[in-house]
Amino acid sequence: MNSRLAQISREVSYALRHAPQEYGLKLDGKGFVPVEALLGALNARHPARRAVVREDLEEIIAISDKKRHEIVGDRIRALYGHSVRDKIERVPSAPPEALYHGTSHKALESILDGGLLPMGRQMVHLSADVEMAEQVGRRRDGHPVILQVDASAAHSDGLEFFEGNDRVWLAANIPAQYLSVLYS
Repeated sequence: MNSRLAQISREVSYALRHAPQEYGLKLDGKGFVPVEALLGALNARHPARRAVVREDLEEIIAISDKKRHEIVGDRIRALYGHSVRDKIERVPSAPPEALYHGTSHKALESILDGGLLPMGRQMVHLSADVEMAEQVGRRRDGHPVILQVDASAAHSDGLEFFEGNDRVWLAANIPAQYLSVLYS
């Protein structure tokens, strides 16, 4: 992704996940805003920058390895990572048997005591594969701890899981009993 699109992608994520009000946007219950409203807000904040158009957003979505956003008709939303106060409506889904979470060595003891908590987000983010968990974990630790989540057992015990995209799953929390250290 070129630097212009990368910068736009970061700003779109910020606007749709964390600060829609700063852009004059209001997320609907599922986290959508009109594409035209987002484009207007982005372009108003950066009048000297080449205007962002729908095709830019479509290209960002198409080439992103993390699939953070989606456009449906004339609306766009962030798929996961929200820290806004109002809860985003999600439909529960049966998770794969195992999911993964990359974390720092520093956080490990706390997680093994109290489970995975969403911290400043609405949901705990889980990875569908070890590679994604490693990538996420490296943001906080050069050699992250990879936790395996017994998602099948957790789901059987009544925990709800939500699909963020094909590689990211979400849950309100994951109690420690469903966690094991895959490697550290």
